[in-house]
Amino acid sequence: MMNTITEKTAVGLIALCVAVCIIYPASAQAPREIESWVTTADRTALFQQQSRRIAFGKEDRRGLPVVVDDRQAFQPIDGFGFAMTEGSAFHLNRMSAPERKKILEKLFATTGDNIGVSYIRLTLGASDLNNFVYSYNDLPEGETDYELKKFSLGHDYDDIIPVMKEVLAIAPGIKVMASPWSAPAWMKTNNDVRDGFLRKECYGVYARYFVRYIEEMKKEGITVDLVTIQNEPLNSRNTPSMPWYFQDQEEFVREHLGPAFEKAGIGTKIVVFDHNCDRPDYPLSILSNPETARYIDGSAFHHYGGYISSMSVVHAARPDKNIYFTEQMLTERPGSTAINIAAPVKRLLIDVTRNWSRNVVLWNFAADPLNDPHTDNGGCSMCQGAISIDGDSVTLNVAYYAIAHASKFVRPGSVRISSTHPFDTGVDMTQDEERPEVRRATVVTHSEVLPNVAFKTPEGKIILIVANNTWSDNTVKIQHNGLFAYDRLPPGAVATYVW
Repeated sequence: MMNTITEKTAVGLIALCVAVCIIYPASAQAPREIESWVTTADRTALFQQQSRRIAFGKEDRRGLPVVVDDRQAFQPIDGFGFAMTEGSAFHLNRMSAPERKKILEKLFATTGDNIGVSYIRLTLGASDLNNFVYSYNDLPEGETDYELKKFSLGHDYDDIIPVMKEVLAIAPGIKVMASPWSAPAWMKTNNDVRDGFLRKECYGVYARYFVRYIEEMKKEGITVDLVTIQNEPLNSRNTPSMPWYFQDQEEFVREHLGPAFEKAGIGTKIVVFDHNCDRPDYPLSILSNPETARYIDGSAFHHYGGYISSMSVVHAARPDKNIYFTEQMLTERPGSTAINIAAPVKRLLIDVTRNWSRNVVLWNFAADPLNDPHTDNGGCSMCQGAISIDGDSVTLNVAYYAIAHASKFVRPGSVRISSTHPFDTGVDMTQDEERPEVRRATVVTHSEVLPNVAFKTPEGKIILIVANNTWSDNTVKIQHNGLFAYDRLPPGAVATYVW
């Protein structure tokens, strides 16, 4: 008897559960909520989490939405960050240990209010943001060292390596790339760190120079994920610098660097170009040789010239190769009462990732309030850091807040997903004027939503970054899986939405 009652009870409970599920489907249960972090142009909010929660529900306002569709996925994301120049490390290393630890945690930790920077660009030797110029094989004039017997990381031991070890203790999985500004002077046609080409007879030894750098950094616990062949190969005005035409860079990779990495068992990726978006022909010309292309992971871009859409041109021609964004200076006037955040977020986070880049790296991590150090002859005197360091005092600048809107939430391994672009076609559902029960569908040529980009994290969270680059308040209308949510952004504001 007891067994019979139990069976009947069980059957009844199952039937009740089925009925409840039919009456209250999953989509009708407690609506999901969105968390938001906002930066406003008047600085009343600086990457500040909003106390209000935005709930998904029915559509109740007119206007075209940003439709987020995580069924459509694009490129994976490696990370967001800055260049750790020698000048950056110099200032960090002269802070007191407690204050240095505090600012490094604020930048690289992911907990609390920390922003989780996940990508670093190192300079392979000196850049123009150095106190002085050096390479890893400097020799007296007239001497050569084809066997690299005098190779040494040298001045990197002073500041870069100690600071990087502290960074890695906080963020052990951070991606690291490296770029040279020049080969050692003795390898160049003009025997100078500025301008001058790499001598053909030095192609082999320079390839081994890359190998030694990667191996020696590995011994220090620093794994270099990728190298670019040359920073700005079409710029000979920096100190240091080394122009390099695509025909010669292609030969260097095909005949020397690729085979050298292969022989040494180096897994570091090789990336070409590393210059402005006005020359997509440069990387595509190199990639047109299949023997060379097999060694190359992708192409890197800056945006001091040209159009960011050039990255999509390269992707369209070679979708089998990756796209990276490896440098852009971003500055603001010190002490300004306003922060111009919407324009750079639109250009350097939204547009860059919408054009297939796996990362966003800005220039530069840190400088002092005068934007020092930099080299005197062709160094950048206006290159403000993401942070300004004055002793133990630290100021957070616009580049910090711009990267924060992505780095904290769009973690490595996330993927870009589909969201409505302002120029995408949209569908507007309206009510018939005479018969309110009838709905009309109108195709709209341009959605004219605010600039945005969306990602899905490895944990399944959706991240939507929106920039209000207009002079008026704007409603952000979000549609995801048939539900709608609404927020209001003041002019010049940026928001990151997480659900």
